Amino acid sequence: MRMMLAWMLLSLLAVLPAIIVHGELSSRIVRTKYGEISGIIVTLERNLEGVEVFRGVPYASPPIGSLRFMPPVNGALWQGVKIADKFGPVCPQKLPNLSNEMPRGRMEYLQRLLPYLRNQSEDCLYLNIYAPVQEMGFLRGDAQSG
Repeated sequence: MRMMLAWMLLSLLAVLPAIIVHGELSSRIVRTKYGEISGIIVTLERNLEGVEVFRGVPYASPPIGSLRFMPPVNGALWQGVKIADKFGPVCPQKLPNLSNEMPRGRMEYLQRLLPYLRNQSEDCLYLNIYAPVQEMGFLRGDAQSG
């Protein structure tokens, strides 16, 4: 089950860059238990709705030093607004061997995925959060209507 979820997430990472048209900083600030974050608005092709993306959001302290091979520990608080526009490093893993014979589709998939796998570190406890863009509309009525 865990392996299947990992492949699904990696598949999304491999496909998403192919459909992104434009990304800009979001004006919305989200408060987390560690501090405030602001993401980016990603506009997609094929008439799809925009997505607000928060990349590289830490969810625990880095599992290094005395925390290595231990359960995750709450992360440190930060001051100010963290701009969540860059992917965090991935956990250490063997890179795919592209010199092996494989179907062309798998080779193309791995070639798109490889840049995301090159930034590896034991400090890899980060989330990438994707949410529908929230419309900032107006409430109808006036001061008299309550």
